[in-house]
Amino acid sequence: MSKTQQTRGLGAMGGAEGRVLAGPRDLGATAVRDISGAMNAILADVFALYVKTKNFHWHLSGPHFRDYHLLFDEQADQIFAMTDPIAERVRKVGGSTLRSIAHIARLQRILDNDAEYVEPSDMLAELYEDNQALAGRLREAHEVCDGHRDIATASLIEVWIDETERRSWFLFEAGRRADSSGH
Repeated sequence: MSKTQQTRGLGAMGGAEGRVLAGPRDLGATAVRDISGAMNAILADVFALYVKTKNFHWHLSGPHFRDYHLLFDEQADQIFAMTDPIAERVRKVGGSTLRSIAHIARLQRILDNDAEYVEPSDMLAELYEDNQALAGRLREAHEVCDGHRDIATASLIEVWIDETERRSWFLFEAGRRADSSGH
């Protein structure tokens, strides 16, 4: 590896055992650490929310089965679509991203739900709360990115906040109890 590649952070660095992935970046080491840390935690939360949403999709029962089944599937697809762009953003800024389910479990802040049975109304409420929590954490990650002038990651986060707020809205409305008029 040439001195220029080492200076710019291109190629593998370190000895044979201590090799780390590196990539082109214009952010300092502190920015890479902070942004990667924030986004890897977001990625772990997104994977946890995806699995929970699919879990509820698979184990749903009751009179609103079709509507909630389709809603959860649509939302799970949207959540999963976030994963690759998040991981690739971490790599683009020069960081390393998640490597395993165990890594996800260490970083996730959204709790799993392994209950044998969950009432559909509780599913809606739990997913609503989890999406609300994710939106808040996305805002926190946005602040980290803003602090390091990482406009590209911040821009992606803005879209994910909007999508997360939409999911929250749909879950909230689906979980409202109808009054005697049906509204």
